[in-house]
Amino acid sequence: RWAPGPGGIDWAGPTPKAWPAWSVRASAGDDGAVSACPNLSGRRVGLRPLTPDDFGSWKAVRRHNVEWLEPWEPRRSPDGTDPVGDRRAFGMRCSARDRERQLGTGWGFGIFLGPALIGEINLSNVVRGAFQNAHVGYWVDHDHAGRGYTPEALVVVARFAFEDVGLHRLQVSIVPRNQSSRRVVEKLDLRCEGLAERYLEINGVWEDHLRYAITAEEWRSRARELSADWLD
Repeated sequence: RWAPGPGGIDWAGPTPKAWPAWSVRASAGDDGAVSACPNLSGRRVGLRPLTPDDFGSWKAVRRHNVEWLEPWEPRRSPDGTDPVGDRRAFGMRCSARDRERQLGTGWGFGIFLGPALIGEINLSNVVRGAFQNAHVGYWVDHDHAGRGYTPEALVVVARFAFEDVGLHRLQVSIVPRNQSSRRVVEKLDLRCEGLAERYLEINGVWEDHLRYAITAEEWRSRARELSADWLD
């Protein structure tokens, strides 16, 4: 399910390892700016930015998961266009993600199992300076939940954030009763920093959130373990 960032399709084809080798990692300058948003690979899942051409697949998986995701997502503004039903709005959403990447304020990825879109994972609200922090949000198709795809995607994103983008800290904020999202971070043994009361407005209610985090120091000490468990 959805873990917010202050921000039934199955397939058994080739793994993301078959994606072009040039697309697997990004390069970063001295200021931590990443020159391009790459395609990233785990053991089974592939991550890449969504484009307007993904509208059909994204629309199908989102409509299939309305009841699964809606309780955990912010409400759209009354005058906002729903990108699920509007190709132009979805294209604007993709353009906004591209702009965030260009500014270095966020990186958004679709989660793919072979060519099938099964979810999304995003680095958002990237803050540089003394903080060097980003929030991580994710959602996955109900039919693919519980199979370890989302924890794998989170490890892929963490490697990208720490080793390519040069961040110091990642935070995942989860409504306490959202057990599905909590299982993702618990499988990775991410540190829980405590409860933030009335932290985000979710589905019209200001909800408390548990804050989970991992720092660059923790990543360096656990990278081999996490990579062996989820990536290699």
